[in-house]
Amino acid sequence: MNQAEANKSKDFKVYLRLLSYLKGYWWAGVLVVIGFAINAGTEVSVAKLIKFIIDAINNNDHSARNLFPFLVVLLIFIRGIGSVMGSYFLAYISRGLVFNLRKEVFNKFLQLPPSYYIENSTGHITSKILYNVEQVTAASTEATQTILRDGLVVIGLLGYLFYTNWRLSLSLLIVAPVIGFLVRRASKRMRKLSSEMQATMGDVNHVVQEAINGYSVVKSYGGQTFESQRFERFSLLNLKRGLKLVITASISTPIIQVFMAIALAIVIWIALRPEILGDTTAGEFVAYLTAAGLLSRPIRSLTDVNEKIQRGLAAAHSIFNIIDMPSEQDSGTQSPVLTGKIGFEQVGLRYSQDADNKMAIQNFNLQIKAGETVALVGRSGAGKTSLVNLLQRFQPVTSGKITLDDIALEDIKLSALRSQVSTVSQQVILFDRTVRENIAYGQLASKTDEEIIAAAKAAYAHDFIMALPQGYDTILGSQGNSLSGGQRQRLSIARALLKDAPILILDEATSALDNESEHYIQAALQNAMKCRTTIVIAHRLSTIEQADRIVVMDKGRIMEVGRHEELLAKNGLYAQMYQRDFDHDLDIGLGTEDQADSDAIIPSAKPAP
Repeated sequence: MNQAEANKSKDFKVYLRLLSYLKGYWWAGVLVVIGFAINAGTEVSVAKLIKFIIDAINNNDHSARNLFPFLVVLLIFIRGIGSVMGSYFLAYISRGLVFNLRKEVFNKFLQLPPSYYIENSTGHITSKILYNVEQVTAASTEATQTILRDGLVVIGLLGYLFYTNWRLSLSLLIVAPVIGFLVRRASKRMRKLSSEMQATMGDVNHVVQEAINGYSVVKSYGGQTFESQRFERFSLLNLKRGLKLVITASISTPIIQVFMAIALAIVIWIALRPEILGDTTAGEFVAYLTAAGLLSRPIRSLTDVNEKIQRGLAAAHSIFNIIDMPSEQDSGTQSPVLTGKIGFEQVGLRYSQDADNKMAIQNFNLQIKAGETVALVGRSGAGKTSLVNLLQRFQPVTSGKITLDDIALEDIKLSALRSQVSTVSQQVILFDRTVRENIAYGQLASKTDEEIIAAAKAAYAHDFIMALPQGYDTILGSQGNSLSGGQRQRLSIARALLKDAPILILDEATSALDNESEHYIQAALQNAMKCRTTIVIAHRLSTIEQADRIVVMDKGRIMEVGRHEELLAKNGLYAQMYQRDFDHDLDIGLGTEDQADSDAIIPSAKPAP
C-alpha cells in the first residue's frame, strides 16, 4: 500500500470513528436524509414543472395553465420544509458531536501523565480542545449538509437525465477522471495547510495566554511592544496559512467548473440537434436542458466543500491523536493507610526530553522515618523538586525503587497514594470559585463546614476570610488575584490541613513573602506539620535549622546528611551555603537579632498566636 492509499484508509477510518459518536442520534439522521431528499426532489420537480407548463401552452390546456401558479407555490413551500428539517437536525447532530468530542478530549487531558503538560504549552493544549474540536463542525455540519443536500440533488438530476436520454447523458461522465484527479491533488494540499493553520492557532493562543496571565510583568517591564510583535508574528503565520488554504480552494473550484461546463456544453450541443436527440416534445426538450443546467450549482457546492472536509479531517486526526494517547499508568493494586515512612533506594531519574541525556537524580539513597522532618537543600537544578515529583508519581522512576511503609510505590494505587500526600508550594493554585470550594477542593468536597472552618483557623486564614464580602461564599476570581500572596498561601495551607495526609511536602512555601505574612504562614505550617512526615524544600537555610535531618543535594546526588549543627561542624558544602545565605541577609540589612526574631518554618517553639 502506497502513501496515498494509506492516507485514504486513515481518512475513511476517521470518518467511521466520527460516525460512531452519532449512534444515539440515528433518529435525527433519518430526519436529515428525509429532509434533504424532499429538497432534492423539488429540484428535479423544477424540470418536470417546466415540461408541464410548456406542454400545456402547446396543447392550449387552460386548466393546466391555471394550476401552474399553485404548483410553483407548493413546490417552494415543500422545498422550504425539507431544507429546514434537514438543516436543523443536522445541526442538532453536529453540536452533539462537538459536545461529545470536547468532553472526551477534556477528560483525556485530565488522565494524561504530568509529563505531557511539561512537554506541551498551555496554549497548544487549549487550542486543541477549543479550536480543533470546533473545526470538526466544518466536516460534520457544513460539509455533510452540502454533501447530503447537493449530492441528492445531483443524483436526482442525473437520474432524470439518464431516464430521459441515457446515451446523451453519458457525455457528462467524460470529465469525471479529470475532476477526480484535481480533487485528489487539491485535497492533499489543503490537508497539509489545515494542519499547519491549526498548529499556528496553538501558537497564537499560547501568546495570548502568556500575556494575559503575566499581565503584571508585561506592564511593569514595558513588554507591551514585545508581546504585540510576538502576537503579530504568529498571527501573520496563521493568516498566511489561511490565505494559502483559501487560494488552493479558490483555484481548484473554477478549474473543476470549467471541465463541468465543457461537459454541459457537449450535452447542449448534442441536444440542440433533433436528429440526434430523437422524437421529443418541446416540453421534454426544455426540461432536459433545464435539468442539465441545474447541475451546475450543486456540483459547484460539492467542489467547494472539499476545503471544509480537509479542515475537519485535519482537526479530527489531531483530536484522535490526543484521545489515543496512553493515559497515566496506574499499576498499583494496594490502598494502604500510610504512616509516612519513606524509602529511596538507588533512585535515578532521567527526563525524556533532556537532549543531553543527563540524569536529574542518580544513586539517591535515603530512609525517612514516620513523623520525621527532612529538609532538602541545594542549588537550583540539584533535583529537589524532581525528587518530590517522583514521590507523587508525577514522573516515573528511571532506576531504583521508592517505598512507602515498605510497599513499592508502583504497587500503591495512584488515588490512594495522592490522597495521602499534601503539598504546599510557592506556586499557589486557586480556582474561580468560592473560598469554601477552594479549601474543600476535589476529594475534600464532602467535608463539613465545621471541618473547613477548623482547617482555616489552623491555617490562620479564618479572620481574613470573614472580612471578605461574603465570607466563605466569596468567589475569588481567576487565580485568586484579589487576595495578597500571604492570604493565598494560607488558603493553600488550609487545603492541606483539611486533607489531613500523613505526608506533607513544603516546596518553598514561605519564599517571597513579607514579614507579617511569613509570620502567620510559619505558624500555620507548624500546625500542618504536627504528627506528619514532612519534606521541606528551601533555599533560605535559616528556615530549616530545626529539621530532624538536612539533606544537601547537588546535581541529583546526596552530598551531605545531618542536623544543622553537625553539618556546620563538617565545614563542607552546607556550611559554605549557610555562610553565603547569612552574608546575604546582612547585605540586605537584616541583622542577626532581627533574623533570630523571625520565625522559622521548623522552629522548636510553640505555634505563634
